[in-house]
Amino acid sequence: MKLLILFLIMFPFLLVNQNPTTLSLQVTHVKSDQGLVRVLLFKGESGFPDDEAKAFKSASVKIKDGKAVVDFGPVPEGTYALSVFHDSQNTGKLRTNAFGIPRDGYGFSNDAMGMFGPPHFEKAAFKVTAGKNNVSIKLR
Repeated sequence: MKLLILFLIMFPFLLVNQNPTTLSLQVTHVKSDQGLVRVLLFKGESGFPDDEAKAFKSASVKIKDGKAVVDFGPVPEGTYALSVFHDSQNTGKLRTNAFGIPRDGYGFSNDAMGMFGPPHFEKAAFKVTAGKNNVSIKLR
């Protein structure tokens, strides 16, 4: 009976993954420390790059010395893409001029670029594998 109780107490600890799959993002080339960097993580092309409701995870982080770091914590292995923008005036939206050209910095995973507009999911897609995954994006 003591062995069964010991097993029941220890069983949850046996199920804990000692090396979880994690994802961390570093955003560089932010022009100022004003406002926030807003990030959307997509696990599939649906909603990419700007539909927050369809994003797998989202984050808004402070900027320090022209950089921002986002730790998404544990994420399942798979194919993802990131979209990022500098919300310098903290409006929650990417500011654009009359022609639709962004006024603030923006970027995508793989530093992907689109021809006339954002890149397709496939260009920005990257694999998250077991262990620690680090991604870096330079704002344009």
